[in-house]
Amino acid sequence: MLKKIVGISLVAVSAAASLPAVAGDMNNALGGALGGVAGAAVGNAIGGSTGAVIGGAVGGGAGGAVTSNRRERTGAIVGGALGGGAGTAAGNAMGGTTGGLVGAALGGGAGAALGGNISRNNSYADDHGYGYDHGYDHGYKKKYKHHKHYED
Repeated sequence: MLKKIVGISLVAVSAAASLPAVAGDMNNALGGALGGVAGAAVGNAIGGSTGAVIGGAVGGGAGGAVTSNRRERTGAIVGGALGGGAGTAAGNAMGGTTGGLVGAALGGGAGAALGGNISRNNSYADDHGYGYDHGYDHGYKKKYKHHKHYED
């Protein structure tokens, strides 16, 4: 069963990495997952389950920040932090320390990927004139009448 899951996962990862936007999301997911689980482990060692939740949030946000580009960074940080903290808390409630680590990985990864995707999409919408007006004239120019001035 484990070989089957690993095989399906490898096929899904290689197919997803072929698209640039999805590849960025996969990087954010990996960074958020690794950061979340590392933060949760350190936080658990220092402060128990509360420390694990805080560590999962900090680690998920940091992992999302490291792996994201400029357009995705804010969303990946916020998403990784929220997902890492929430995943750690839910995992601790269901499966103790091990569940907290699994939850931190899943929550941090999903949050960083989703947040980076949303942030990137909003960034492109702003660049192309959709949404709010950022002071650009959008091609509308005021027409002035030209008068000839004669000198004597």
